[in-house]
Amino acid sequence: MRGACAHYAAIVSTEPGAGPDRRSDHRPDTGRGLVLVVEGEPAIADVLRLNLRAAGYGVEVVGDGATALDAARDLRPSAIVLDIGLPVLDGIEVCRRLRGRGDWTPVLFVTARDDEVDRIVGLELGADDYVTKPFSPRELVARLGGVLRRTRGEHTAPEVRRFGELTLDLTSHEVRVAGREIALTATEFDLLSHLLRRPGVVFTREQLLSDVWGYAATAGARTVDVHVAQVRAKLGDASPIRTVRAVGYAAERATRDGADPAGPGSP
Repeated sequence: MRGACAHYAAIVSTEPGAGPDRRSDHRPDTGRGLVLVVEGEPAIADVLRLNLRAAGYGVEVVGDGATALDAARDLRPSAIVLDIGLPVLDGIEVCRRLRGRGDWTPVLFVTARDDEVDRIVGLELGADDYVTKPFSPRELVARLGGVLRRTRGEHTAPEVRRFGELTLDLTSHEVRVAGREIALTATEFDLLSHLLRRPGVVFTREQLLSDVWGYAATAGARTVDVHVAQVRAKLGDASPIRTVRAVGYAAERATRDGADPAGPGSP
C-alpha cells in the first residue's frame, strides 16, 4: 500500500494547484454532477479529485464511512466513489447502510483487496462497478461515466417495455411487477433492458460486459453472473432472464399474455 500511495502522490505533485487544503470543489464545469469521493488515503483522494474535476465533475472528498453517510444524505451526489478499505466503517458497510435507507445513488467501489469475495459482496449489495488499486485514473473516470450514463437513461423510444407482469419505464428507470415498484440499481436496470431489447438472443458474458458495462475483462465475467442473480432475486417469477448453459444469458420471448418486450413497431 505504501508504494501505491507514493505512486499516486507523485501523480498529484505534477498537477498545478494540487494541495492538501483543497479537499472539495462542488462546482462542475459542464453540469456533469457532483461526485462524492470516500477515500482514506489523501494522495489517492487527491488524484481522484484532480481527474474528476478535469472531466467536469464537482467533487466532495471525505475520508471515513460515517462522514460519507452524512455527506450522501446532505449533498445528494450524482455518484459515489467508495473505498472498501476504510477504517472502522468500511466501504461495504457504508454501501449496506445506504441501500438500507433507500439511497440508490450509483456506487463505484475502489479496493486494494484482490479478493473476489469482496467484489461479489459489494455487487450483491448494489454497487454498480469497481476498480482495483493500483488503478488508472482515466479508467476510473471512464467507468464512472458509464455508470452515470446508465443511471440517466440515455435511451430512445420505445419509452416503456412490458413482459407479462413486468414493466420497464426507460425514461424514469422505474421497474414494476404487477404494479409494485422494484428497486434496481442502474446497472441491474441496464442489464435487464439490454436483454429485453432482443428477446430470444443469447449474449455471452463477454458481450454483456462490453455492451452494458462498456469494457471487456475475462476476470470480470463473474460480475455478470452476480448482477443476473440479483435481478432474478428481485423480480422473482416475473424475471424473463434464462441461462443458456456454457454460453450466457437471454431474455425469454413474450408469451401470448405479455406484450412484445421490444415494444410496438420494433423490428
